[in-house]
Amino acid sequence: MSTAPLGSVRGDLAARAAALDAADPLAEHRAAFVRTDGVVAYLDGNSLGRPLLATRDRLADFVGGAWGDRLIRSWDEGWMDAPTELGDLIARVCLGAAPGQTVVADSTTVLLYKLVRAAVDGRAADGRCEVVVDTDNFPTDRYVVEGIAAERGLTLRWITPDAGGAVTVDQVRDAVSERTALVLLSHVDYRSGRIADLPAITRVAHDVGALALWDLSHSAGSVELSLDEHQVDLAVGCTYKYLNGGPGAPAFAYLAARHHGRLPQPVQGWMGAADPFAMGPGYQPAAGIRQLISGTPPIVGMLPMRDMLALVERAGMPALRRKSMALTGFAIEVADALLAPYDVRVASPRDPAARGSHVMLEHPDFRAVTAALWERGVIPDFRPPHGLRVGLSPLSTSFAEVAAGLGQVADLLTPR
Repeated sequence: MSTAPLGSVRGDLAARAAALDAADPLAEHRAAFVRTDGVVAYLDGNSLGRPLLATRDRLADFVGGAWGDRLIRSWDEGWMDAPTELGDLIARVCLGAAPGQTVVADSTTVLLYKLVRAAVDGRAADGRCEVVVDTDNFPTDRYVVEGIAAERGLTLRWITPDAGGAVTVDQVRDAVSERTALVLLSHVDYRSGRIADLPAITRVAHDVGALALWDLSHSAGSVELSLDEHQVDLAVGCTYKYLNGGPGAPAFAYLAARHHGRLPQPVQGWMGAADPFAMGPGYQPAAGIRQLISGTPPIVGMLPMRDMLALVERAGMPALRRKSMALTGFAIEVADALLAPYDVRVASPRDPAARGSHVMLEHPDFRAVTAALWERGVIPDFRPPHGLRVGLSPLSTSFAEVAAGLGQVADLLTPR
């Protein structure tokens, strides 16, 4: 490609990005986020969301107020109820779920362990001894279920997704049987961004009497969800991606009300007891979703996501989803125009309804290119073996960032 056409293409893309930003009904919200000097394009919002300016004040107020002034009295003044109160907020804003079914407590890994163990143990009496999981799922999901299978003597039925990262309804149908206790899948594939057919796959699991557990880490806050409507049994997700809870922010777990009291979780702790301060000789579980709590809630870690949830609720998930599809669509448009001549392949679905809020690009040089991009203030992430993942957070990412960031990718791929 000669430099003249390239310059013309870049100019056209920059003009289109400016027009899209000018027409963006959510553009005003970008000013609510902390901006970093030297960062040209932050394209990793699906790994760690930007902090909000309001969060700086919230954290400072917490040290001087609820913690510094009220001290231990704050447990009676709100902290004890924070896991379920915040869980209900996430459920209302992001999950399409009624109150009393969601809790914020531990890391994604720990909550996933609790839910998987509860599900398989709850189905063991029916002779169900198999779990369906896919080979391309996020490592935590695979590692946790492998460990539980070894603990409980379960059989894992592995599904190998197609080249596009999709676990299909037919594949699940072929894998389940009257022996299946649980189907564990991610709603949005962490590499390709492909969205699984949650309603249909959940129905397939239910048709054979199995439970469905969905990992929502890459969809909560970017893809509209209706867990109650689609009769999802269990779900888990992190809060530091599109919910901007910060590094190590506690995760959430959803357990449908119809399963309360039937699927006891395995990590029995004092905060999940019916009367935590009775200090009794034996464990009696709390009623409802509170039973999923084990130890002392991570109160400080819960603070930042409150600001983001308030912002998401004001903007509305339908508007966020429209912006997400527009951003990822524009990223693919830029990749086709600037990067395809260097043999970059779009590894995400081109149908906007079939992808989450990130786009995977593939090229053999992308490990080195990603490192060089970070030095230039362009921050995507790399996923082996040769994927550059462009994560686009609807409320904090502009179309101009997408054009500028992927333009830098083209510069690094240009033969010298």
